[in-house]
Amino acid sequence: MKPVELPLPVVRRPSAQVDADALERELGARVDGEVRFDAGTRAAYSTDGSNYRQVPIGVVVPRTVEAAAEAVAVCREQGAPLLSRGGGTSLAGECCNAAVVIDWSKYCHRLLSVDTDNRRCVIEPGIVLDDLNRQLKEYGLMYGPKPATHPNCTLGGMIGNNSCGSTAQAYGKVVDNVHRLEVLTYDGVRMWVGRTGDAELERLTAGEGRQAELYRGLVGLRDRYAGLVRERYPDIPRRVSGYNLDSLLPEHGFDVAGLLTGSESTLVTVLRAELDLVPVPAYSALVVLGYRDICEAADHVPAVLEHEPAALEGVDHQLIHFQQEKHLNPRALDELPEGRAYLMVQFSGDTQDEADDRAKALIDAKPKDVGHTWYDDENKVAQLWAVRESGLGATAHVPGKPDTWEGWEDSAVPVDRLGDYLRDLKKLYEEFDYGHPSVYGHFGHGCVHTRIPFDLTSEDGVARMRAFVERAADLVVRYGGSLSGEHGDGQSRGELLTKMFGPELVEGFERLKGLFDPDDRMNPGKIVLPYRLDENLRLGADYLPWEPDTVFSFPHDEGKFSRAAARCVGVGKCRSSEGGVMCPSYRATREEEHSTRGRARLLFEMVRNDSPVDADWHSHEVNDALDLCLACKGCKTDCPVNVDMATYKAEFLHHHYKGRPRPLAHYSMGWLPALARIVALAPRTVNALASVPWIARAAKALGGVAPERDVPLFAEQRFTDWWRERGGPRGSGHRGEVVVWPDTFTDHFHPAIGKAAAEVLEAAGFRVKVPDAGVCCGLTWISTGQLGVAQRVLGRTLDILREDLRRGTPVVGLEPSCTAVFRADAAELLPKDPDVERLREQTRTLAELLVEKAGDWQPPAVDARAVVQRHCHQYAVMGFDAERELFERAGVDADVLDAGCCGLAGNFGFEKGHYEVSMACAEAGLLPAVRDAGDSTLVLADGFSCRTQVEQAGTGRTPLHLAEILAAGLRGERAEPERPSAPGGRALLPAAATAGAAVAMSVAGLTWLKHRRRR
Repeated sequence: MKPVELPLPVVRRPSAQVDADALERELGARVDGEVRFDAGTRAAYSTDGSNYRQVPIGVVVPRTVEAAAEAVAVCREQGAPLLSRGGGTSLAGECCNAAVVIDWSKYCHRLLSVDTDNRRCVIEPGIVLDDLNRQLKEYGLMYGPKPATHPNCTLGGMIGNNSCGSTAQAYGKVVDNVHRLEVLTYDGVRMWVGRTGDAELERLTAGEGRQAELYRGLVGLRDRYAGLVRERYPDIPRRVSGYNLDSLLPEHGFDVAGLLTGSESTLVTVLRAELDLVPVPAYSALVVLGYRDICEAADHVPAVLEHEPAALEGVDHQLIHFQQEKHLNPRALDELPEGRAYLMVQFSGDTQDEADDRAKALIDAKPKDVGHTWYDDENKVAQLWAVRESGLGATAHVPGKPDTWEGWEDSAVPVDRLGDYLRDLKKLYEEFDYGHPSVYGHFGHGCVHTRIPFDLTSEDGVARMRAFVERAADLVVRYGGSLSGEHGDGQSRGELLTKMFGPELVEGFERLKGLFDPDDRMNPGKIVLPYRLDENLRLGADYLPWEPDTVFSFPHDEGKFSRAAARCVGVGKCRSSEGGVMCPSYRATREEEHSTRGRARLLFEMVRNDSPVDADWHSHEVNDALDLCLACKGCKTDCPVNVDMATYKAEFLHHHYKGRPRPLAHYSMGWLPALARIVALAPRTVNALASVPWIARAAKALGGVAPERDVPLFAEQRFTDWWRERGGPRGSGHRGEVVVWPDTFTDHFHPAIGKAAAEVLEAAGFRVKVPDAGVCCGLTWISTGQLGVAQRVLGRTLDILREDLRRGTPVVGLEPSCTAVFRADAAELLPKDPDVERLREQTRTLAELLVEKAGDWQPPAVDARAVVQRHCHQYAVMGFDAERELFERAGVDADVLDAGCCGLAGNFGFEKGHYEVSMACAEAGLLPAVRDAGDSTLVLADGFSCRTQVEQAGTGRTPLHLAEILAAGLRGERAEPERPSAPGGRALLPAAATAGAAVAMSVAGLTWLKHRRRR
């Protein structure tokens, strides 16, 4: 077949020529989906996981594949550039552009068919890898490549990047696991592509029209560049840089799907994909080898490869140290062998003996001075893999270290030269004064990950970064490697491709681009005719963020809110659908701006001086995004860089409403502790009034409470009143004194928990004290952003506790959210009070105190099964190890749910407009687990919100606190809940939404007037 002369692409046309208003109108009229050109959405999508930032023209969230195709048609008619986006975790800048962004992840995430005979499936591009594999599990199949972002990366994004992950050792890259793709060109050609036999190719090239033109052009490309491709494409498993022109070679079957894989939305839009699947490994075993340094570990890789592992990863001591500093994966780190660098080697087998035997063979063959551990327990193996998969987040924002950035994070070289490459790379670090960044990665394929402390906020720093990357590119080419071994080229490496491939092949890339996208409308400026690698930086030499005064001290961010707002690195773990707590509102809505990452992006944009959102505390875009934040603090632990959105939200709300009327719920529920004390004068009267329907409806409206909610009743006798009537402290006290903290929820709603705690602690040998004065942690004021009040409340609390704190008396918290204030928030709100640190150090949960201070005390035998819901603040701040130990000692067979947030989250679930999201969070895991529990199974939840959510959902179950089951065990009884009951058995409202509503409105008016007078 005669070669075809191919056109070169035209020069980029600036997106400013696009009429954004007309484009939005046309998309809205013709596309079945959500069309968003508002400032908040554009800001949330302005960057990915990279160093780059480009504000999009708008975002389209199609409900169907056909709707996405229509969006492409509208963009073509309007001449608008286009970017197809997956999970938005890309590290090379390929997922941000001044274009119309199509986000597939909200709706187009279906598994369309499974062919078990041929081990294939058809999917839509928005499906997340872990979600796909969960659905495939029933067939005994899975998709092989598994990047570290597998809980949140989409298959469309994986195809766009030609992703790999640790399992690529066994299964190859995405290009090796794609059978066919349904694609759409910018000019409207829609077709399925894949391997093309000679007869089929002859037929396609002989036809008329645009599709035939494309195939003739591809044949011309193959014929023109085949020799150069064979000569200059590195013969390594991790060559991800450049277009896959090698897929057109006869030995690869003229595979057009392979060609388009890894093209980063610069050539076509992928509509559907037919994927090759592999059997789920029946059994596995993991060996961890310990070495003196990472270079020595890399030298040993070829010998390990002789044992044909399924995965072979390298981890250096820096990564381990950083995880220790950030308290990531502590159990797994304890399992590592002696050494300062590690190879993680996994084997698979049809039986456990087969996998174990292969592991033992490696151990027998290793050098004697190499330490090792090995495991075949599924849970321990998963924990150890989490060490490796936490690499990106663990190496970013390390306390006491300069911030690190991508830019040279996934180079790949031949495995037999890996050790020497690392030695030269380390010399380059030292030459540029970058210290000793962590190196880790897919060593079985010679792929190295690292984050480097580039200075990206000064001209000299940016210039030095550019010089380093250029030198590093020369280094990897000298070793016969690839600029990218996993994350693609995008903007960060597109400019460097000539170094790797030479000008002739880069011209071939341009010709390929010109064939599919002659007007350069598909993700322009990436791979081909790229932006400079030091252009469009998210920070940059001109980055001068607004530095506002704050109430919280932000000690982990040098006291700067701007640094806190820039903390997110875009890894997207908050977009996972299962496991952990983060991020409940994203799981309910699947909205980017309602993920932790989306909110962090908007806060980052808020402090910029050139953002589409308002650059001050009055930003309504930020306020809207934060509205559905449950302040669960799950991100404080689950986020690999410890974004603490609950604190950011509280700070923002404090300033946003300063001097202005607040939402009604801020007065009713924010002032709940004060209102509760008023109601305590006549709780029966308030409860009776609330049973009148018209009063209940009016009270809800006045208090900003969701009309769907029935909120727990006030107790007729508070815990503190019972304590005074009882006569105060009792018990031998041979273990010393403790202060039981009478939080608002225990004191006014569930006093039986306080009584039970006192009974248990006295039985364990403690002398129990309860503060005489009215005290509060300030939680409700913190969560509603009334930080000045919270500081005063906390200050008064410290005054009351000061003598006990200075005597070293432990403070026992029964409500996790209040306990978390003492353990986390208080020190950031009152950093200058010397007793705040004592409060942090001496506050314990009931379980922690019993385990730490009464380790020889044998709890009563409960001997029961239990479904346990951890409160989010237990999970995020205090941890749950002590509770697990106490369950075991008391004979409780505890199923501790990994089901995320209950959805009520303090005031969140009670607020008007939040009910649906609140219940969606609960239905994601908690409520189904409670409904499935047998009648004899206890339901345990230490959190007031968690208990209330279960009670409200019609499960017929009333959850218990740990203190209650232990106290019942002491009495030889089965624990039964002791809760306030309504007259006539009717569900009632709290005073915060009844009699207290009038008080709240008065406080609101007075507060507003006071602020007005000050102004």
